[in-house]
Amino acid sequence: MKCFVMKGLGEVGFMDKPVPTPGPNDAVVKTTRALVCTSDVHTLRGGVGERRDLTLGHEAVGVVAELGGEVKGFRVGDRVLVGAITPDFSCENCQRGYTSQCRGLLGGWRYANDKDGVFAEFFHVNDARANLTPIPDAIPDEAAVYCADMMSTGLMGAEHAAIPPGGVVAVFAQGPVGLMATACARLLGAGLVIAVEGVPKRRELARHFGADVVVDPSRGDAVEEILRLTDGVGVDSAIECLGAQATFEACVEATRPGGTISVAGYFGHGDSVAIPRLAWGVGMGDKTIRTGLCPGGSLRMRRLLRLLETGRIDPTPLTTHRFRFEEVGEALRLMETKADGVVKPLITFDA
Repeated sequence: MKCFVMKGLGEVGFMDKPVPTPGPNDAVVKTTRALVCTSDVHTLRGGVGERRDLTLGHEAVGVVAELGGEVKGFRVGDRVLVGAITPDFSCENCQRGYTSQCRGLLGGWRYANDKDGVFAEFFHVNDARANLTPIPDAIPDEAAVYCADMMSTGLMGAEHAAIPPGGVVAVFAQGPVGLMATACARLLGAGLVIAVEGVPKRRELARHFGADVVVDPSRGDAVEEILRLTDGVGVDSAIECLGAQATFEACVEATRPGGTISVAGYFGHGDSVAIPRLAWGVGMGDKTIRTGLCPGGSLRMRRLLRLLETGRIDPTPLTTHRFRFEEVGEALRLMETKADGVVKPLITFDA
């Protein structure tokens, strides 16, 4: 089968690999749609260290091509969604409720980390009964694929933000994760959603997905504007969706005492992240900083698909560009440069 791989740091290309073989509890899925993520760029640039000939990609849907002998409840040909995080649900971290940290730090993130990813004609699914999710007939692949990561991560950002009903939340950066965090903050009962974004197209999308106010950081200090909007008090919750020192500091500075800073961004560079000392209350400001990697498993995927099925969220406006599988390298370059107003590139595997 054809695969798109990271040959080494900063180097990509296509190569042929054998179609994977499922173990007794696993499955193999024929890919139909995938999404390119900024995390793929971070990986390529060394965010998680050196990788060689590793198939990239972690957001995909497809049809079941082969099932292990112990897998029940699915048939070859079923349309399925697979989350970017595929825990085994048997390790200590999973049993403690941290499925994304399965087997160790970030261990639930297998695709394009410690096993081949989904930018291939077929991909392997471990622990299939726990990680395969049927896609309802009414939901097209182009929408379902967003549940694998963008919707799940955005929802995690909002869940971890501990937004009180009617509370005020600021979502810093309106890329795909930030836009989904904005939508989910509203779903979770925020009374005022403030989006922070400098790119005009993304500001428009922030309003589309439910932001009440959009602050443009290129026109002034975003924290000062948030404090003005909240009568100097600050927000109950801030969600960091970029993975950058500046936006993390702004989250801490904009959050009131007793509030929560939820980190959903991927910090792909540097050896440490600094906390602004005074805004942190010199360590005593009663501000919670919560980090996370979106949970895995079919139950979460079913719930996200239900949001699509009932019309609570339609993620497809995030798709700004479409590419065939053989053009995935071009899509990855676009995601790295953020040129041409890109938000999310969709990859099509159909002949």
